[in-house]
Amino acid sequence: MKTLDQYNFAGHRAVVRVDFNVPLDDELRITDDTRIRAATPTIRKILADGGSVVLLSHMGRPKGGPDKKNSLRNLVLRLQQEYGQEVKFGGDVLGQEATDMANNLQPGEILLLDNVRFYAEEEKGDAAFAQQLARLGDVYVNDAFGAAHRRHASTAVMAQYFGPEDRVGGYLLQSELDNAQKVLEHPEHPFTAIMGGAKISDKIEIIERLLDKVDNLLIGGAMAYTFSVAEGGSIGNSLLEADKVDLAASLIQKAKDKGVNLVLPGDSIIATRFANDADIDVAGNHTIPATWMGLDIGPESREIFADIIRNSKTILWNGPMGVFEMSNFSLGTEYVARAVAEATENGAYSLIGGGDSAAAVNQLGFADRVSYISTGGGALLEYMEGKELPGVAALG
Repeated sequence: MKTLDQYNFAGHRAVVRVDFNVPLDDELRITDDTRIRAATPTIRKILADGGSVVLLSHMGRPKGGPDKKNSLRNLVLRLQQEYGQEVKFGGDVLGQEATDMANNLQPGEILLLDNVRFYAEEEKGDAAFAQQLARLGDVYVNDAFGAAHRRHASTAVMAQYFGPEDRVGGYLLQSELDNAQKVLEHPEHPFTAIMGGAKISDKIEIIERLLDKVDNLLIGGAMAYTFSVAEGGSIGNSLLEADKVDLAASLIQKAKDKGVNLVLPGDSIIATRFANDADIDVAGNHTIPATWMGLDIGPESREIFADIIRNSKTILWNGPMGVFEMSNFSLGTEYVARAVAEATENGAYSLIGGGDSAAAVNQLGFADRVSYISTGGGALLEYMEGKELPGVAALG
């Protein structure tokens, strides 16, 4: 893969696939601009060389064509603020206006086009659609790590319509791969992985691969209750993947066989229903009353998890410890985030694995106290599972 520093963009018009899939509130205001800021170094490099930029991105999951909520027009003012210059908006990626504006771009100018997912051909990986997108520039730059695991037209197909010398990986894409490799191939020990979230089925492959690498594996979130059942516990109305109980039992045994310290929560914050104003209590993970559900790791588990994390030298965290969006069930995630920050400040390397974990770290104010926050949850997991990312492979 050709890197950004190996290419001089002077006189070139770069089609840059970024990941500007940022969250918006009901007033269409950006609530987290992490992904916008992450792409800025790549954009600045192209402009500094004397090139021009055509920005392509998806946003949300639009159904049946353009809609106001998922239009990239909502980002123009924020992008102008970010780059300190005008950002032209060309609308429909296949429209004549977009083509004309792209062809007339001058060195140092930026053009933003609308959501590539307004066309069903994008997610289908349609070759003809990809070829039309490729006509917008003479060099292709992929900096959309968060979408690199998708075999879509703008992430994995359009690169073939550029010569191998004109396919370039952006700074963010390269940084994501480098940081994942650092954890996978060169971890300092003790190495602790923290896996949370709702379902074991989403994390099976990464857990199995990590069992060959980590010293400690901490399991939190709703997925922990399937492990509790595998150990013979009663979990009340907590989320259970009944068809994954045997798998959970096998993972527990594999950890023992490999000498990995697999740590499950011993207690939980439980509630009468899935609501912040529900009645709450604390219970052991194997003895949750029939009409209650576990929604966060409990006080004893928080301390045990935090102590292990603080004594680690390499940390990978993917997935919250509870329903952290609700204040009554956010403390477990907050304890983990704080412990990761403290360990990092004491010399550990910490990689936060995108998605909800990244959101939690940002919301809790720990973003500048960890080593690296990935912009791609699914892409990072697939890369760490050993899978080929189509968006990376296409750069050849």
